[in-house]
Amino acid sequence: MITPTIHYIGVDDTDLVLFENQYPVPQGISYNSYLIDDEKIAICDTVDRRRASEWRERLDYALNGRTPSYLIVHHMEPDHSACIQELMEKYPELTLVGSAKAIAMLPQFFYGETFAGRTLAVKEGDILDLGYHKLQFLMAPMIHWPEVIMSYDTTEGVLFSADGFGRFGALCYDQEWLAEGRRYYANIVGKYGPQVQTLLRKAAALPINVIASLHGPILKDDIPHYLHYYNLWSSYTPESQGALVAYASVYGGTARAALEVAEHLRQHGAPEVATIDLCRQDVSEAVGQAFRFSTLVLASVTYDAGLFPAMYDFIHHLQIKGLQNRRVALIENGSWAPIAGKQMAAMIGQMKGMTLVEPVLTIKTALQKADYPRLDAFCQAILNP
Repeated sequence: MITPTIHYIGVDDTDLVLFENQYPVPQGISYNSYLIDDEKIAICDTVDRRRASEWRERLDYALNGRTPSYLIVHHMEPDHSACIQELMEKYPELTLVGSAKAIAMLPQFFYGETFAGRTLAVKEGDILDLGYHKLQFLMAPMIHWPEVIMSYDTTEGVLFSADGFGRFGALCYDQEWLAEGRRYYANIVGKYGPQVQTLLRKAAALPINVIASLHGPILKDDIPHYLHYYNLWSSYTPESQGALVAYASVYGGTARAALEVAEHLRQHGAPEVATIDLCRQDVSEAVGQAFRFSTLVLASVTYDAGLFPAMYDFIHHLQIKGLQNRRVALIENGSWAPIAGKQMAAMIGQMKGMTLVEPVLTIKTALQKADYPRLDAFCQAILNP
């Protein structure tokens, strides 16, 4: 129960291995759905078909034989919309509420079905009167699909935020929001920072008591805390003035150089330093950490006269997620023709607001004693912009 009249009817999926078939979710995911109990009952979103049976049981229990009036579709992605058709068929008087774009998408997901005469398209500022509850709609395009809307219950201060403020991890596991909320934001929403900034300006005018997203926990305590992090991430402002050292190594020489740099930075005053092995940890974790730090130190071996694939994949993900406004220092390795630094610089140069730290640290196979003065100068350039 969120409030005495707003009920959680979502379900956990603890068996899912890859969210969107690409992001590892070792603690699963939740598909959140809500029921607003009023003179006119409203269901807020459905769930993925993987957990449809469990959701139907929860919905039936909450309805207790009553008939809902509205199905509000905040987001058409299949993990939230899979049960729309069966719900519309079960309740012939049910009205589907969504953005005009969402309604136009219905035939794409339900084999030509438009639910003609049974839809209500809403726009910015429209109010849906349920009796005690009044839902005010906010358009939220590209957070992270174009049809997305959010709704704000003006009676109890609940923001139904679609995928905004979501988090990886099923609710049956007790975990804090920040780490998996950051990884979720950076990989799912990160590209759309300007659109999130627009939403945050709207949210600033609302007295929000609860944020009810479509994934992750119901946020009730310290709402400014969550708004603060969303403002940082969506404005591409680092949380930490420290450094992320990300490395891709074949036989260990590049890894040892990267870890030596990380230790040097720690010992000489870096406020925070994290390391990540791009060949061992998932790229979504690396992207989330990149959103966290002000400085990125990228270390790659040269491979096939270019970048090692794990480093190429990481930088490519940073490009498509729109990361910007970071300092980037480069370490390249190559036994006979180091070229990774040039390749990394070219990719970073295509991104907005990225500043390359000079010089590039070049090593041949592995760090030698003669390399340490250059390593020291490299670290000093990172520490003293």
